Amino acid sequence: MPVTPLCDPAGDAWRQTHLGRLLGHALRRFDARVLQLMARSVEAPLALSNLAAREQVSAAHVHLTRHLSPAGDRITELAARAGMAKQSMAALIDQCEAWGLVTREADPHDARARRVRYTALGLAWREAFRQAVAQAQAEFRAEVGEEVATVIALGLEAYAGGEGAPA
Repeated sequence: MPVTPLCDPAGDAWRQTHLGRLLGHALRRFDARVLQLMARSVEAPLALSNLAAREQVSAAHVHLTRHLSPAGDRITELAARAGMAKQSMAALIDQCEAWGLVTREADPHDARARRVRYTALGLAWREAFRQAVAQAQAEFRAEVGEEVATVIALGLEAYAGGEGAPA
């Protein structure tokens, strides 16, 4: 029986080209482009676009923007949706609260819980985020072509279990 060498360079390419790695690179590229667009956005509040331009806004902040509903949410709900630990989400909310993006309010259904809601500044940030995502998606479609973009979006939606709409 032939023995496969442990360091077979020809058989090692999969580590760089497997789907998970490619998805991770694509997500980082997409998020970086969204933050770049937000840094130049006339819709984003000036102080926040300056933070984005100085790379003070990270993918974690994008998580909050993606997952916080306009009606507000509990920290545990946000953390679960974002795939983050509750403590990490709480720290992120502390920072966003200091920037004026969100506020914490008493939960009307549970006196022990707090709800996180967008401030007026946060809603402006959310709108700038929406516009930046739309532009980044349009750029993606222009780069790979409409048909490929549609197939990728449908494939990712199916793979993710139907969460979200196609890009």
